[in-house]
Amino acid sequence: MQKRIPVTADSMRCSTCMLSELCLPLGMPKPELNKLDDLIQERIRLKKGSPLFHLADPVEAVYALRSGSIKTQLEDATGQIQITGFLLPGEIAGMDGLLDNKHVSHALALEDSEVCVMRLDDFDELAMQLPMLQTQLRRLMSKEINRSHSIMMTLGALRSEQRLAAFLLNMSDRLTALGYSPYEFLLRMSREEIGNFLGLTLETISRLFSRFSREGLLEIQQREVKLLNLPALHQLAGTACPSHAY
Repeated sequence: MQKRIPVTADSMRCSTCMLSELCLPLGMPKPELNKLDDLIQERIRLKKGSPLFHLADPVEAVYALRSGSIKTQLEDATGQIQITGFLLPGEIAGMDGLLDNKHVSHALALEDSEVCVMRLDDFDELAMQLPMLQTQLRRLMSKEINRSHSIMMTLGALRSEQRLAAFLLNMSDRLTALGYSPYEFLLRMSREEIGNFLGLTLETISRLFSRFSREGLLEIQQREVKLLNLPALHQLAGTACPSHAY
């Protein structure tokens, strides 16, 4: 179920949003940021499990996630589903459909969520006044490509335990950017969804969580995760460990 909310003068705007350093306005000067407020005319609230858009829907807008979380997934003619990503606040949904102006995946809310709607017609009109918007769009597209490369590396070159370690560290890094703890967080997706995304079975994911717990890498209770040894997880995933992990 979708509920469209008009953005009024009293609503939170791009110029005052705490996610502006993660989203489209990243690094924009204050005068241009104020003009960007005109781009967001409505928001959409989604109940858990509701679609934001479906595969092959026409692309009329891209969506900045303001709260909650969203998963994107593909589905073939037999109903086989492949999850392609999990989006957190400040991240953009719908970028991958800009080439042919058709969405190339389904986007579903993992929990009650809200997105800012950036209609493409309004974007193009405002970009004539704010050339920096085109730079920002290229930045976001580059970020999407890098994300795809990271997924390919995770699925194609890593062992199962490395995949899960890399996934948990990625979630930790992204949540840290939002101001949350890098060590304790709630997984909004199920273990089955994590397994689908990583190309692993539910049984393998459950076994790995149990193994990581026994080895003192983490504690897990339902979907609540506490990372106990970030350096060891980074070593397992083959990634550099940030200073805050020590």
